[in-house]
Amino acid sequence: MMVMEAKSYTPWIIKYRPKKISDYIDQDEAKTILLTWIKSWERGTPTKKSALMYGPPGVGKTSLVEAIAGEFGYEIVETNASDFRRKDDIERRIKPAATKTTLSGKRRIILIDEVDGLSGTADKGGIESLFELVSITRHPIIMTANNPFHPDLRILRDVSVMIELKKMHQRDVVKVLKGICEKEKVLCEDEALKIIHSKNEGDLRSSINDLQSIAESFGRVTVDLANQLVYYRDREINPFDTLRTIFTSKYSWQSKQAISHSQVDPDTLIEWLSENIPLQLSEPEDVYLAFQALSRADIYKGMMKKTQNYDFLAYVIDMIGPGISLSRKKTKFKWIKYEYPKRIKLMGETKKARELLNSASQKIAKKMHCSSSTAKSEFIPALRAMYRTNKSEAEKIMRSLMLEDNEIKIILGSSTGEKESSGEAMDPKQQKESQKGSEEVQRKRKTSKK
Repeated sequence: MMVMEAKSYTPWIIKYRPKKISDYIDQDEAKTILLTWIKSWERGTPTKKSALMYGPPGVGKTSLVEAIAGEFGYEIVETNASDFRRKDDIERRIKPAATKTTLSGKRRIILIDEVDGLSGTADKGGIESLFELVSITRHPIIMTANNPFHPDLRILRDVSVMIELKKMHQRDVVKVLKGICEKEKVLCEDEALKIIHSKNEGDLRSSINDLQSIAESFGRVTVDLANQLVYYRDREINPFDTLRTIFTSKYSWQSKQAISHSQVDPDTLIEWLSENIPLQLSEPEDVYLAFQALSRADIYKGMMKKTQNYDFLAYVIDMIGPGISLSRKKTKFKWIKYEYPKRIKLMGETKKARELLNSASQKIAKKMHCSSSTAKSEFIPALRAMYRTNKSEAEKIMRSLMLEDNEIKIILGSSTGEKESSGEAMDPKQQKESQKGSEEVQRKRKTSKK
């Protein structure tokens, strides 16, 4: 039997990443400042030990660092600030690389992406730890940010060489895209490349991704295809349009693109799809295939959360995007009004009650020296049972736990927060007897009038 060899897939943003400085187009001022600073490290006389590169997404901040490292023979130790947010993480993983030399004696650049994603208050000393690291590093530290002027980053700005990368000009983006098309032997129209640039607002990385999507699907890049298939990058798609795109997509990349531009996250999108698959798909086989894909997405989501391995997110997106799109085989598409997920609506309606229940659980946990989940699963049911047999004693205990009136009512099963006129709620038997008595009185009144 003949075995077909799988075709290797390499994203063009990786394949055509600049290997040396001469390959890097535009940003001449930024290149000059960064080269001067790197050469000062070569001489052993850097005025500042770190550089902070900033600019909009996709302008080539990381690519410029990699090009310079390749030309000067530096080894890059690349990290993302969102992965190492706390002081302990930075000292355990980044500090050794910054303060020790390599066994081969090769020079090193410490590249820390997206430092503007750190918060001085929420990330437990992450910014302060980076500040301390800059003072003791033996290697150049280069940080990148989209917005470096957040107040929390002031101490990093003070110790860093500031290097701005500006939004790329149309002529430079078109030049890069045209060069890629020539190397890939793809027919492209200049006007189509200009449309891709304008819709991506100068984001070269996104422009290359869109170029690859069209070229690999159609073998050419024309004005009509660019107008039809490329989204504006600053546009977020609402959930209704996201669902409509998923159900009508003919190619997997279209549904994936709709998910990446959607206003809702994959978790919420699963709820929307679960609610609307039976409405959009009328053929039983199509409904079965769609829910099968959705169930697999839910399994991958659970594995991702359990193992904290976010590589599973790619499989989740494949299932809720192409998995749903390709399940529509017999159903003819028709325009319908999509329903808002009932579960999300119910969660919104009961939000106040859940907040009160969580608040009560935390107070009980603090007094009883246990976890909130234990308080919710064990102590609250016990208080409810005690209230049914001995109300006064149960009330004393709940008051001693410093529970407020609204929290007590939630524990006892009343979420309205309104006071009963008699002070206590009647049980169903009492309500039935009261209703019978009321009807008897009305009947006697009618008889007396007659």
